Amino acid sequence: MARTPSAQLATGRIAASSWPYLPGSIIALHVDGFAPPYQAVLLGPGRILAGGMYEAPQRSLGESAMVVAGNAAGLAATHLRIGVPPPPDRKLLIVASYDEGLVFHDARDFSVLGVLGTGGAPSDAAVGDDGTIAATDTEGSALTVATLAPWSVAHVEGVDLGDEVAIDRSTRAIFVTNRDLNGSGALTRVSTSGDVTHVLTGVTAEGLAIDERRQIVYVANANDGTVTEVDARSMRVLRHFHAVDRIFSLALSSDGTRLFGISNQSAGSFFGAPGAAVAIELRSATPHIVARSSDLAFPLGVVLDSATKSLFVTDESLARIDVLDARTLRAKHSPLRTCATPWKPSLDPTSERLYVPCAGNDAVDAFDTRSLRRVAHAPFSTGSYPLSVAIWQPR
Repeated sequence: MARTPSAQLATGRIAASSWPYLPGSIIALHVDGFAPPYQAVLLGPGRILAGGMYEAPQRSLGESAMVVAGNAAGLAATHLRIGVPPPPDRKLLIVASYDEGLVFHDARDFSVLGVLGTGGAPSDAAVGDDGTIAATDTEGSALTVATLAPWSVAHVEGVDLGDEVAIDRSTRAIFVTNRDLNGSGALTRVSTSGDVTHVLTGVTAEGLAIDERRQIVYVANANDGTVTEVDARSMRVLRHFHAVDRIFSLALSSDGTRLFGISNQSAGSFFGAPGAAVAIELRSATPHIVARSSDLAFPLGVVLDSATKSLFVTDESLARIDVLDARTLRAKHSPLRTCATPWKPSLDPTSERLYVPCAGNDAVDAFDTRSLRRVAHAPFSTGSYPLSVAIWQPR
């Protein structure tokens, strides 16, 4: 007797965070187990956007949604928890997770309050004094802008391949470095009204620092070794000078006279040259290097602590933080051991803490800047591949 052959469909899994998503999240529906294209169906609040994206509602009291995706090859489903907005009256750590979005932690105990899916791959995040949060998309063209009170989420188009982001406290304008814009690195300004302005700066714009008193923005152009000064109001280039090869990250002294730059090189890599930290004097007609550290293994991120006159430099290959004297750039303490692939460090001067996202361990480390000892309960888990930490301090 003839038998009807049975067809076995492959089953897949929709990748989603185990933490609740914050209202307004946009989540790319990635299915592991079978190839796209597939059709997605939503049961619950929110909506499915073009391109296979789920958008959570802007308002939520704590709900859940079920998303089902499938095609002739398979079927996958997941439940998405939609949480409530983070409390604006609480100190927050906002971690830019390349794979998940913005992960909000309670700064008191490092617990996770929720994840804001940005629909892209954030490489950096910043928070302003008024509770405005900005996050780049290093693979896309939109800047995510959220506010804490009241909670809202929006997206500004025309901010291509964003790398670093900063918010000018005096004007509340948002500045983003663009790794590539029409074949060149660039700086983008997003005004409070949403207007987007660009200026080309050099080859592969990465690092960013703002002199708020003089309204000057400094941009590190990694692949031509230069720094570009830009007038923050007019977005005109003021001057352009050579700094050091592979200048990647920047920090600015509080008086705006000295710029610190990181040469993101390694003698053991294809760059074939050691990395270093340099100090650049800005008051002269031609900015020039006035101090240089000893050779560093593979330096990447930098932050300046004016209170202790220390420069903290992360090293992506040795999983450590070099502690340098900001005046001489000589080592003033043995390197701090940390977790794998430390990226862009952040300083919280009010609590005297240094936060270091470790991309290789999906964790954030924390140190007391006075004692240089690790803070209790650090390192703590966060989203996948964290690259920066923004700190919200309620007023």
